Amino acid sequence: MNINKELMKGSTVILILTLLESRDMYGYEMTKEIERRSDGIFTFKEGTLYPILHTLEVERFVEAYWNEEGGRKRKYYRITKEGLKKLGEKQREWSLFSTTVDRVIGEGHA
Repeated sequence: MNINKELMKGSTVILILTLLESRDMYGYEMTKEIERRSDGIFTFKEGTLYPILHTLEVERFVEAYWNEEGGRKRKYYRITKEGLKKLGEKQREWSLFSTTVDRVIGEGHA
């Protein structure tokens, strides 16, 4: 089953910040990890991921740095202190949203 892109739009920031909370990652690694954790339901294309990362970088929620491994340079991203605060806000917001939707849907099926 595919998820409507409009539903995905509202959750991309929390997904990315959650990944970066556990460890620094480069872009392709993030796309594969999101796909793995969601059992293939969520997929990010480069054209979706990198603009979001750039915005998060401008807002100082993430910072980027270059790292070379095995002769290959990769741009890694890490969450900042401001990003951790934003993640906390997004988690609280998501919790309220999801429990409220569940409540409305649950009442609709009673």
